[in-house]
Amino acid sequence: MNHQHTPATAPDRGIDAVATTPEMDQYCVNVIKGLIMDAVRKANSGHTGGPMSSADFAYVLFREFYNYSPDDPLWFDRDRFVLSAGHESVLLYTLLMLIGYLDMSDLKQFRQLHSRTPGHPERELTPGVEATTGPLGQGFGMAAGMAIGEAILRATFGQDLVNHFTYVIASDGDLQEPITLATASLVGHLGVGRLIVFYDKNRIQLSGPTEHASSEDFAKVFEGFQWHVQEIDGHNHDEIRQAIINAREVTDRPSLIIGHTTIARGCATMEGSEKTHGEPLPPDEIRATKIKLGLPPDQTFYLPPSVVTHMRARHAELRQRQQAWKERVETFMRERPEDGRRWQQMLSGEIPPDLRYPDCTGKDKLATRVAFGDVLTELAHQVPGLVGGSADLEPSNMTAGFRRAVGQFSRTTPAGRCLIFGVREFPMGAICNGLALHGGLIPFGATFLVFSDYERAALRMAALQKLRVIHEFTHDSIFLGEDGPTHQPIEHLSALRAIPDFVVIRPADATETVTAVQVALEQHRPTAIILSRQALPVLDRQRYPSAENLRAGGYILYGAEDELPDIIYIATGSEVHLALQAAERLEGFKVRVVNLPSWELFEEQPEAYRNKILPPQARFRISLEAGSTHGWKRYTGSYGYEIGLDRFGASAPMNDLAKEFGFTVENVVQITLAKYAEYQRSQLSDVPVR
Repeated sequence: MNHQHTPATAPDRGIDAVATTPEMDQYCVNVIKGLIMDAVRKANSGHTGGPMSSADFAYVLFREFYNYSPDDPLWFDRDRFVLSAGHESVLLYTLLMLIGYLDMSDLKQFRQLHSRTPGHPERELTPGVEATTGPLGQGFGMAAGMAIGEAILRATFGQDLVNHFTYVIASDGDLQEPITLATASLVGHLGVGRLIVFYDKNRIQLSGPTEHASSEDFAKVFEGFQWHVQEIDGHNHDEIRQAIINAREVTDRPSLIIGHTTIARGCATMEGSEKTHGEPLPPDEIRATKIKLGLPPDQTFYLPPSVVTHMRARHAELRQRQQAWKERVETFMRERPEDGRRWQQMLSGEIPPDLRYPDCTGKDKLATRVAFGDVLTELAHQVPGLVGGSADLEPSNMTAGFRRAVGQFSRTTPAGRCLIFGVREFPMGAICNGLALHGGLIPFGATFLVFSDYERAALRMAALQKLRVIHEFTHDSIFLGEDGPTHQPIEHLSALRAIPDFVVIRPADATETVTAVQVALEQHRPTAIILSRQALPVLDRQRYPSAENLRAGGYILYGAEDELPDIIYIATGSEVHLALQAAERLEGFKVRVVNLPSWELFEEQPEAYRNKILPPQARFRISLEAGSTHGWKRYTGSYGYEIGLDRFGASAPMNDLAKEFGFTVENVVQITLAKYAEYQRSQLSDVPVR
């Protein structure tokens, strides 16, 4: 067979106008497979079978359809490619080398320390990698967020400026993770187009055939989710091409291409074996496979120049595409200067210095969740890149004002910036990560603090990638009351604080909530703002220090800064007010109340500042937080005491719970006096309190 494949409308479809032959296509795929085998074998670690089964689709996509800049991996209107099957990273690295983003030396350092080719794709480490896709399913969720981001920006600025696709390779394991199906349900309902997922259905996973654990008909499942679905032979290049063309033409809903493939396709004797999933192939198998594929059997990392030339044949066309886009942007900026300024602001991610925020001073009481909602509404039009929503808790998370201001994103209103996530916390977190990864948008998600458990894996991936995502977690303690212990967070604050590069802020009142949002917008990492259901007193900032002090993570709220205190209360959120009341009851003592809304921000302050707030000589300290005491010892020290809750809550009105669990002024004062007396005795014998 020796025909040529030259589509009539090559530039429009993004397909290389340079003719190719089936023989050349297969030869390139074989070379890619040889590189995969050698890289995994050299590392003595990695996955061989999956990359070989996905190689045909990935080759056709990158060679003929995938639009990118040969010179700038971050060109804004590039297509996004997400390898949700992150264990197949060696396939992606091979392709990135073939298009010029990596070198052969990178491939030879696969899975080695400080290399650009780690065991799973990592954003900002490897040019051309759009997302850090580790745990299966999250790449799918992040890709959905990218596609939503493209849709919003295209509807806002027009397709002359924003006009690209998001491609995904997913595995059997991806589709077994519930996040994938929940995400697919949502984006199908929303009619998110330009999202094209190739499901490499090789029916093998680490433990063996997938039939041991799965028997779903995913074509029917995704059709039920309102996706455009095709089933093809995942090794047939003509079928792959046509499936991609068809999917690109269906822009009112996402597309799933189910590719029936064979793991380790092309292997001499191990084709179809689960033993190829997570291991290097034996040297004898590699040699025999290279002979079968027509490659030099004794040559490692074989890459003939003809394959490189073939893979880069579209570079001139791609450069022209990027240049034409730049000219359209220049025209847009010149002819629509106001919209141009907004375009620049959104793409840069910069926050205007003169934003207006609601003034909460002078109010008596206000729940911090209400204050957050007021800030969202106020910022809706001032920060045009702000996008997000609630996981079916809009009335409780106070995001309705934002929705009314910016409109709801849907298949008919793609410029709407409020996302109705439904009861899907984990997909919400992953989609927000994808929105941040896409660029041009600042995402937020909202739910109850107790449900942060559901999206924790996405929170971790946001921190790992240093993504500016704002998480609103309301109903922050047992004081939400009658819903009972299932809805009352206990260990959640300490669990969130355990995530590296993740900022947790629990403001004490409405004025601090306003500052917390400002701080979150300024971060280049995720932030969780922890908010109360109940109304809290709004601190008189004429009497107490400014809420701007929240930026330091901790500050002296009560007590003389220039004297050494006998007792230090350290508190967050609603318990700050409890600490203030207790401090005023302790006559005859020098008492300091330290408001510590963010451990992370506080720990980033100079040691001199931290020692000023918590003097090492002032050793008697009591922490107050209506949650787990885990971790508080770092601030209370050997001689201090922690007032918290190391058991589950109960179902009752808020005031009853406060009495039941000791969060009353009387109890705090009583504990303080008793423990201080113990502390004084311990100083005589130098035995710490406990």
